[in-house]
Amino acid sequence: RDKVKFAPSEGKRKIYIIDEVHMLTNEAFNALLKTLEEPPEHVLFILATTDPQKIPLTILSRCQRFDFRKINTTEIRDHLALITVSENISITEDALNTVSRKASGGMRDAISILDQCIAFAGERIESSHVQLVLGTLGEEDMIELMNQVIAVNYGQMFMSLYHYLAQGKDVKQIIRDLMEYARQLLLLKVAPQEEM
Repeated sequence: RDKVKFAPSEGKRKIYIIDEVHMLTNEAFNALLKTLEEPPEHVLFILATTDPQKIPLTILSRCQRFDFRKINTTEIRDHLALITVSENISITEDALNTVSRKASGGMRDAISILDQCIAFAGERIESSHVQLVLGTLGEEDMIELMNQVIAVNYGQMFMSLYHYLAQGKDVKQIIRDLMEYARQLLLLKVAPQEEM
């Protein structure tokens, strides 16, 4: 409250970013409200939260709200394809799809994974390179493992898991991949026309 009164020494505005604003105490919200009721012209507040319902209505009523969403896989794949073309990187369609899916809706994560793949494989990226970088199973391995689970063939499933762990795969990543694969199968059964 004390610093907000002073004009910025550089630029036209002072910008205050309050991350996880829903974690503020009632006293802190009251102090913020006093500033938001009559904010100086040179001040801009950015309140970021994952729980907007925990912010008092008196604060929310004085804010413009912008809801961010995850980016769908198609948009991520298309953008990564543009990057690879502009950088003269050759990447297979399977590898591009895997990177796009593993980014979980985050463009920054997708670009970061792509950078790691380029550092690992060079200018020609294949699906096997992406799997090695991410520590994930290939699609054929995932189908085989899921079929073993469905067939209640636990002996073979544990042998497969032992084989993957011996290759250096992470058991937590395998479980996450299995859960994501089961989710995709369920979505495909319920809504086959939707993008996953």
